[in-house]
Amino acid sequence: MTRNLLLASLVLSLAFPIAAHAQKQMQNSAPDPWWKHAVFYEIYPRSFQDTNGDGMGDLNGITSRLDYLHDLGVDAIWIAPCFPSPLVDFGYDVSDYDAIDPQFGTMADMDRLISEAAKRHMHVLLDMVVNHSSDQHPWFIASRSSKTDPKRDWYIWRDGKVDKDGKMGPPNNWHSVFGGSAWQFDPTTGQYYYHRFFVQQPDLNWRNPVVEKAMYDQMRFWLDRGVAGFRLDSIDTLLEDPGLGDEDYRRDAKGELVRDRTGQPMTTGEKTSNLPEIHDIIRRMRAMIDSYPGDRVLVGETYLPNVMELDKWYGGAAKDELQLPMDTQVGVRNTLNPNLWRTRLEDAETSLHGSMPLLVYDNHDNSRLDRYCRESNGAAPGADCGQIQKMLETILFTSRAAAMMYYGDEIGMSTGPMPAEPTRRRDAERTPMQWTQGKNAGFSTGETTWLPVLPNFTTVNVEVESKDRDSLLEWHRSLIALRRTNLLLREGGQKTFSAVNDNIVAYTRSVGDKQIVVVTNFSGTAQQADMGALAGRKVHVLQANFAPDMANGVLKNSLTLPAYGAFVGEID
Repeated sequence: MTRNLLLASLVLSLAFPIAAHAQKQMQNSAPDPWWKHAVFYEIYPRSFQDTNGDGMGDLNGITSRLDYLHDLGVDAIWIAPCFPSPLVDFGYDVSDYDAIDPQFGTMADMDRLISEAAKRHMHVLLDMVVNHSSDQHPWFIASRSSKTDPKRDWYIWRDGKVDKDGKMGPPNNWHSVFGGSAWQFDPTTGQYYYHRFFVQQPDLNWRNPVVEKAMYDQMRFWLDRGVAGFRLDSIDTLLEDPGLGDEDYRRDAKGELVRDRTGQPMTTGEKTSNLPEIHDIIRRMRAMIDSYPGDRVLVGETYLPNVMELDKWYGGAAKDELQLPMDTQVGVRNTLNPNLWRTRLEDAETSLHGSMPLLVYDNHDNSRLDRYCRESNGAAPGADCGQIQKMLETILFTSRAAAMMYYGDEIGMSTGPMPAEPTRRRDAERTPMQWTQGKNAGFSTGETTWLPVLPNFTTVNVEVESKDRDSLLEWHRSLIALRRTNLLLREGGQKTFSAVNDNIVAYTRSVGDKQIVVVTNFSGTAQQADMGALAGRKVHVLQANFAPDMANGVLKNSLTLPAYGAFVGEID
């Protein structure tokens, strides 16, 4: 279906009394906080737009692209860390929480970015690294200087443990995410400090109330400058078992030990992540941020095993913790398995005490959406990757959820080549944004860029796709506009239906007797979706990546969808 038809259908849908009916249903309700229906857009600042020719993106580059983001329909931007850092983990090792790293600009540049975003009714979220700091942060420099330093207990220091051979070693078997022991011996004081991530990222001691206050003060610094909230990095790892007991070792399906890239056995993490006491901290953090006007928001990086654990991060029925912990089960930890998608969407709708899910498919730590086009992830041989992405994005933007997208998703940027160096493998999803067909894809005027621009930039870029009505970019623009303007998609409840076909993921969004139906085909072949009680009803097509076969706009008993087809229609 061409963009003209899509936009015409959208205009018609807004003119129909359905929207007026929905408006009447909602008119007595208190307005929702802005984040509840928001489209969030993650920006990796080093890769978004360079304005000074040094080959690295900067804050002024983000400001220069705000009109583009506004036209796309973005409500809020999440900016990955731009604080001063030694860059061991590319910004996630912070050496100063209340400053801007000169490579990205100045504090005045950040203030201008926040101000210019507000003029466009857009919000700015910062990435707050609360679990750990850099070993170059003044706090840690003081902490490691002496056992009696006032900041000694700001980090986690312990004596080593003598093994059966009489050799001194780490306090226990806890394992670092990046390989090896999570304990580092420091000869200055003869003790070990704990680091869940790199050696240069010592964990803060959140059991110390002085540390908690200090981190809240850092957050207040930015809230006072006008940021709308924070994405909280590694939030589920704030606390560790104070008893320092050994963890169990991870084993595969055959019972064999799972080993890291250094050959050491990996532990389960049951004593170092998602401890129940964390929730007391999060409730206090929520109370702090709620003391600010403007519906400030906390978004959590939460890689959790199931929706029951996710619900705890909202605060369960009390809803007094994170407003938006990320649901990574639906889109990050998944394949093109329709049964899993259906089940996990149902779980998000029915098992969160009515809290708003936050769906996310990819980010700076996970491969881009083209991973779904691989046969190993369930795609058919030779599948049309663009159609797969349109289908998946249809779910992202039409389900009852806040939506998180990653820069470049809207044009179909692909995962780059994976570097050989293990600590740089995430560079594959961090390549420069592709704006034009020109030099460096319009990202930078410099002779080189910090990462190479992907070779497909000549066809996959904003400039080219803006002129193509059937492009992935135009698909995003139409879907987000539909989401923003159609009250059924904003306010409607969600209910999946089987369509009597396991390859189909289908659901309705409803207010009273008014409905929108969404049908997607996860198969590489054409499939029939049984429309059940919707058969015989007149429907206005709002979005489809194919030409639906309907006589006079009436749904037949079944709807035929091509490979990876997606259909959104409003029922009369």
